[in-house]
Amino acid sequence: MQSTYIKLKALIKEMHSVLVAFSGGVDSSLLLAAAMDALGNRVLAVTAVSPLVSEVEVHQAQETAAHLGARWMSIHIHDLDRAHFRENPPDRCYACKKELFIALLQIAAKEGLGAVIEGTHAGDLHDYRPGLRALKELRIRSPFMELGLGKAQIRLLSKDRGLTNWDQPSNACLATRIPYGEAVTEDKLQRISGCEILLRKLGFSEVRVRDHGNLARIELDPEELRSALHAQTAHAIVRGCKEHGYTYVTLDLQGYRTGAMNENLPEEDKRNKRETAHHPGNAANTHCPWVKEDLYRREKLAP
Repeated sequence: MQSTYIKLKALIKEMHSVLVAFSGGVDSSLLLAAAMDALGNRVLAVTAVSPLVSEVEVHQAQETAAHLGARWMSIHIHDLDRAHFRENPPDRCYACKKELFIALLQIAAKEGLGAVIEGTHAGDLHDYRPGLRALKELRIRSPFMELGLGKAQIRLLSKDRGLTNWDQPSNACLATRIPYGEAVTEDKLQRISGCEILLRKLGFSEVRVRDHGNLARIELDPEELRSALHAQTAHAIVRGCKEHGYTYVTLDLQGYRTGAMNENLPEEDKRNKRETAHHPGNAANTHCPWVKEDLYRREKLAP
């Protein structure tokens, strides 16, 4: 894995200076570590603060950036102020990502930084990810995708680099817990967050509380489903979820899986993979669709 990390650092070093979109999760932590190793003080980590992100996550991001010796700042994104976002259409993530990365590009320009980079990886192309369209349109760099790195490789690289959060469970914004077409409200986000905090305190690792009106559908790591059925634990889960406003509390027997809320979408809405995964280009060193397309255009325009 050492040679892969060297390639990652070399790719980032070519950018001369970068702003890292930094959530503090496994992916962005490795990206920030590699950027610091490659560029030193020519790096700025920026974390978005909004009702979609817990205070705990923001605090962890700040601590991780400090541990890596990176400059860090936060910006406030007011997602719930936009009617389109609150209405929660299937392309919600596109609008949200576009607003965020426009703001990050503005900060990068003000700071004199050469590129904005983020932690999307190769495995993200296999799910419905409308936010990828925003990255493509704004020409945001995704080093993991450019090198064809998936989640398992990122975790191994993080462990080798000595990052303490290398095995941290994946997370996503709280709006992903609400079915498309049902309004995103601060009350819903707070009760979802409250229930997930409760479940983690009970010792569960991968946790999603899907909000279906007055019903909470809980997804856990399949290996941990049996633990949730122990009488004392089940009682604590039900009591806690009801205290946060749910009437019914259910356990999804399929367990946690990425993109569960996309399972009910019509196939024609799941276009991001087809739109981004098959662009022309012969750049052997990149797996990132929009970088391939850029290189292809440059080749076509070259004299």
